[in-house]
Amino acid sequence: EFMTFTSQLIAERSALGSRASVKEQEYLCHVYVRSDGLAGVVIADTEYPQRVCFTLLDKVLDEFSRQVSKMDWPSGSPATISYSALDGYLSKYQVQTPGT
Repeated sequence: EFMTFTSQLIAERSALGSRASVKEQEYLCHVYVRSDGLAGVVIADTEYPQRVCFTLLDKVLDEFSRQVSKMDWPSGSPATISYSALDGYLSKYQVQTPGT
């Protein structure tokens, strides 16, 4: 709930076409709101590189916008929109600790 609420709040308060990183408790919330209104948020610990977070957001939002109709964005939810590529991106960008 914390992550969902925080993500929505940060995305709503961000201007179109903007990127920002906001500290919330022990995390950094990286938000990118595209000029078309599509937004994404990555919540990571402070050790995770900011540049990598925004690269991930760029790729995910670009692919999402190609696969999902713009008409579905405002009312969509994980229950109504299928976007299976997200899991692959999260796995690819997950930081591996030594020994794992």
